Amino acid sequence: MTASEQDFLNNPLGKDTTLDDVLDGFELLDDWEERYAFIIDLGKQLPAFPEEARVEENYVHGCQSQVWLIHHYDDSTGRLYLLIDSDAMIVRGLAAIILVALNGKTPRDLLATDIDELFEQLDLFRHISPTRGNGLRAMVGKIRDIAAAEAASA
Repeated sequence: MTASEQDFLNNPLGKDTTLDDVLDGFELLDDWEERYAFIIDLGKQLPAFPEEARVEENYVHGCQSQVWLIHHYDDSTGRLYLLIDSDAMIVRGLAAIILVALNGKTPRDLLATDIDELFEQLDLFRHISPTRGNGLRAMVGKIRDIAAAEAASA
């Protein structure tokens, strides 16, 4: 199966599940065990990732786990849509958090989003391992590179 435009547009993360949903979820949960479970549940919302897209050019280097990222730029709306997958449940959840913040934005809006502020607000880096933190930064870096390239060509 190859990723169709509909696969990207039907991704609920950033559309049906919003950043406010994530922030509210974190606020309602008292301890990090519950928050980890919430993050893992978010990861279960990631759409299916096409097997043939698990190739080197889509691989996110710098992650402890295996992570793949593909994108679709919608010329008609000027928006960038993303699909991410990982072999680790917690990383899938962290990818979901990235998607609720960045998926479906214009490249310029995406580049203007202060994702580090979100991570700070969620206090993620104090509660994930340094290697997971590096992976989170690697995913965001690759997305920013894609957005910069799309913004430059628009």
